[in-house]
Amino acid sequence: MQILFMHNNFPGQYRRIVKFLSSKKKVQMYAATLESNNQQFDLQRINYKPHRQPTKNIHPSLVSTERAVLNGQAAYQALMKSRDSGFRPDLIMSHSGWGSNMFLKDLFPDSKLLTYFEWYYHTLNSDGEFLRTEPYGPNDEIRLRMKNTPILHDLAAMDWGQCPTQFQHSKLPGIFQDRVSVLHDGVDTSYFVPNLNASVKIGDKTFTAEDEVITYVARGMEEYRGFPQFMETVSRLQKSRPNLHVVVLGNDRVAYGAERDDGRTFKQWAFETFEFDHDRLHMPGLQPLGTFRALMQITSLHVYLTAPFVLSWSLMEAMSTGALILGSGTDPVKEMIEDESNGLLVDFFDIDAQVAKINHILDNKADYQPLKVQARRTILDKFSVKDLLPKYWKLIQSVANGSQFKSVS
Repeated sequence: MQILFMHNNFPGQYRRIVKFLSSKKKVQMYAATLESNNQQFDLQRINYKPHRQPTKNIHPSLVSTERAVLNGQAAYQALMKSRDSGFRPDLIMSHSGWGSNMFLKDLFPDSKLLTYFEWYYHTLNSDGEFLRTEPYGPNDEIRLRMKNTPILHDLAAMDWGQCPTQFQHSKLPGIFQDRVSVLHDGVDTSYFVPNLNASVKIGDKTFTAEDEVITYVARGMEEYRGFPQFMETVSRLQKSRPNLHVVVLGNDRVAYGAERDDGRTFKQWAFETFEFDHDRLHMPGLQPLGTFRALMQITSLHVYLTAPFVLSWSLMEAMSTGALILGSGTDPVKEMIEDESNGLLVDFFDIDAQVAKINHILDNKADYQPLKVQARRTILDKFSVKDLLPKYWKLIQSVANGSQFKSVS
């Protein structure tokens, strides 16, 4: 079987399945990705690069659509050379939303297309509205609606789809949901394990489980992941807890959602708005996976806040290490965390409640030990790679040979 992976930043979500399939003797894998992608991988690589940026002064609602078409055009042209040389993948596994997949069925009409869907945009009861103090205006609604254009093309072109969580799946248009399997890519539960003897060095400080440490992890520092709320909570906690250290992993940028209107980053805004003891606030940026794992092994509490949006892998990996989780009571988190069973939930916006809950946790650590055990048990039972990767392989085979479609009336 020949499999072509399409992902702007490959391997991304495909890292685990690629490693699993590398042991299959009759599987040949190729990866098409942006020329600017610096990720290292062993697969034969096909680069694509848009020949220009979206048109200046184009209608704002069409910027994302034109960018997607440019990506799709670049991918088509790069893969056309492979096609003309005789390349015919049995299966294309593509990551939706950025346009690189849009024309693949025109290029390889006989190839099966299994597409990974992370998010479908809505103006109501969804991520953006959750963070707004005022209703969307008509221009906002049009812009959000049009962001779905490449995703709709992918939904129409796919032979089958995949979505990692039930919540994310529920956001897809209902007419497509029956043809999209809910299947997470899994957590490596043999790597993300508890370790009571772990230690981690951050800057010139070394922390163990004996220290009072709370952690926060996200790709960026932004509203979508509750960074403003977390920093206000930290400022208040530091004033009453002289031994508390806070470690924040993430870059000073916005990965999801909007930047601030005043030109400041959210980190700059937080430092100018709240008081901190910077000797006890550690922000080393993104760190290697081993550092993240060690932090989750020693943390007194891991705080995970998110708008109703794509769920972070880091939450599930933290649960696998047996970290105690304080999460926002939003739908994607509630799919993983049952309050006072395998973690704790708190209102995303309620700073008073967050401060009170964290103080109680830190003052009564032993009482919360069973929740840490259950957090790991949740991942072991439902999201371990050793259980999910064989299911993933079965899905791949069934889509490639067409048997998956027989289950749909």
